Amino acid sequence: MRNVHSDGCPAVRLGTVPGMDAQQPLTSVVTRLREAGWWSWLATAVVFGSAGGRRGRRAALRGLLAVAGSRGMVRAITVLTHRGERAGDARSMGARSAALALLPGGRSADAGWSQPSAEAASAAAFVTAAALESAPWTAVASVVGLVGTWDLPERQGARPVTVGAAVGAAAAVATLRWWPRIDTSPAEAPPAPERFAGELGPEGEGLAVVVNPGSGGGGDEAEGQIEEIRQGLPGATIVRFEDGDDLLELLDGATETAKALGVLGGDGSINAAAEVALAHGIALAVFPGGTLNHFARDLGVDTIAEAVDAVLEGTVVEVDTALIADRPFLNTASLGSYSELVVAREKLEDRIGKWPAMLVAMVKVLRHSTPTKIVMDGKPRRVWMIFLGNCAYDPPGFAPATRARLDDGLIDLRLVDGSAPAARLRLMLALLTGTLGKSRVYRRRLVKRLNIASEEKNPMLAVDGEVFEGPSNFVVATRPGSLRVYAPTR
Repeated sequence: MRNVHSDGCPAVRLGTVPGMDAQQPLTSVVTRLREAGWWSWLATAVVFGSAGGRRGRRAALRGLLAVAGSRGMVRAITVLTHRGERAGDARSMGARSAALALLPGGRSADAGWSQPSAEAASAAAFVTAAALESAPWTAVASVVGLVGTWDLPERQGARPVTVGAAVGAAAAVATLRWWPRIDTSPAEAPPAPERFAGELGPEGEGLAVVVNPGSGGGGDEAEGQIEEIRQGLPGATIVRFEDGDDLLELLDGATETAKALGVLGGDGSINAAAEVALAHGIALAVFPGGTLNHFARDLGVDTIAEAVDAVLEGTVVEVDTALIADRPFLNTASLGSYSELVVAREKLEDRIGKWPAMLVAMVKVLRHSTPTKIVMDGKPRRVWMIFLGNCAYDPPGFAPATRARLDDGLIDLRLVDGSAPAARLRLMLALLTGTLGKSRVYRRRLVKRLNIASEEKNPMLAVDGEVFEGPSNFVVATRPGSLRVYAPTR
């Protein structure tokens, strides 16, 4: 019987039309998400990557890796169980029965085996992966997952959904073996003596900021960053780098009347500014303006606003620098094929993340490169590549990303031994299986000084992504507490 009003007209619920189920709009959305399958998670990853910054990009990539892994696991489980059922293997059925009995509401295999839900596995994989990387974006992933799977228990049953969710979560956690999480908290460094505090005026008077507008996005983005510096530090002097200028000369000239030197640019520009600041004995202010800003990130300066606050209200800290062939570097240096690897990796790093970019670049470089013969501290070696970090880096594998401290007085040496049989193949297998730390072709040491002689007359070296020709004999050494830098107050 239809409900009618007192006037005899049929009652109609708000927000619906006669004959339409109130849940139909939601059901339609769920159906479309379900039909999209993998593509729905790819679209979610694109949103994360474009709007979520570095953390969002890592969450997106880890999520896609986890979804792919979960689907492979579900497919493998399905194939194995079907084989067991066709063969009528009693032992296999008994093992499945025992496993099922451990699950909530478990029952014997005789009562029927339900395959894991691929949809539940994908949702759990992406949500868990997002939770491993970015708490804010986990909520977004959870909403997408819930909308796409809300009626799965009713359609597929509780057991397939439960097992599928467990498989997806396991796939996400398994990605940590190959791609460890990184600690993005700022690195520690001690404050400089009090006499270095308060050198600048209240609006940045005494600070000369050299701007490299070609770093990062350039164009309108660079102009916006320059204007943000002008508004935050109206007393500072802005010096713009133009085509045809020599960056080191421009930086050196900016220090003639300045009490502190600032630089807006990427790691290469910041490294050049550090060289000039060291030569003049003045503090450095870092304004992140490049595509990759490793040193600024380790300082805890991720935005122009944070850099301005560090100058006005922060602390001057003392950080280590290091030398390779008399050239200072703040982050990393390298020789051998690692120089090629750095260039290839940085072309991909901002789009797909550091570890995947490292893997792709390593495959590309190792296919065509040959070992470099060197003498390191008097010992002859054949090496594929050498990484040198200013201070100890984490994680311990061959994709170092962050530092806990900027003042530990150490050089982080990592190399791939080219004298070992099938070194390239063993290295790639170690990377793919997550066992690089145990591989005999990989070495890591923490040192304070290295003497290196290369058989090449002018070996290719790199400092913070900038490649140059070095001498055949050179020293790598640390310079503890040599550079003063403005950092946020912790």
